Amino acid sequence: MLHFYKTPGILKKISKDLIWDIQADNGKEIYVTFDDGPIPQLTEYLLDVLSDFNAKATFFCVGENIAKQPELFDRIIRDGHAVGNHTYNHLKGWSTKNKRYFANIEKCQSTINNHLPKTRQPLFRPPHGQITRSQIKALRTNYKIIMWDILAYDFDNSHAPEVSLKKLVDKTAPGSIVVFHDNYKAESKIKYMLPKFLDHFALLEFKFKKIGQSGIR
Repeated sequence: MLHFYKTPGILKKISKDLIWDIQADNGKEIYVTFDDGPIPQLTEYLLDVLSDFNAKATFFCVGENIAKQPELFDRIIRDGHAVGNHTYNHLKGWSTKNKRYFANIEKCQSTINNHLPKTRQPLFRPPHGQITRSQIKALRTNYKIIMWDILAYDFDNSHAPEVSLKKLVDKTAPGSIVVFHDNYKAESKIKYMLPKFLDHFALLEFKFKKIGQSGIR
């Protein structure tokens, strides 16, 4: 199995309607993101680690998990992080008919809006990165579709945590959007990787920002 820790440049070029990275004027900024939560214990751990490094992040949440863990979702917001839509049931865009896909996204957004004021063009990330051209065309007016520059592979045990961390550190650059996963499948690797990743770039005087703080088009 091929592991593309860094998104190939050709994919970014042919999908310019999607946001893959964020180039800020002052540089030395990284955008850490988490997909799939919130879930008990692990999300709390992630929030505690982020706090230790004075880091802000963006959590792309599954609507049914928000409904199950509303207080935990509120803590994400209260801690000053950004939140985004990851569909209500973690649907794959390539295998879901558009009508159902759009309704599921709107159900998730409605759930988010119960906790936050409505915002113009909220953030959306398609689960597994799967989204069709027709889905992009329909969604881009109302959502900023956020993809990623760097994938942590924290969910994949075919690479040891040490290997994945080295790849992650080597390939992350100013403006990178980095994806970790807020789910139990990724728990052991993310607990090893996240503190070390943040520590490495903090020592290099990088800032960890939530999407929307600066530079997003």
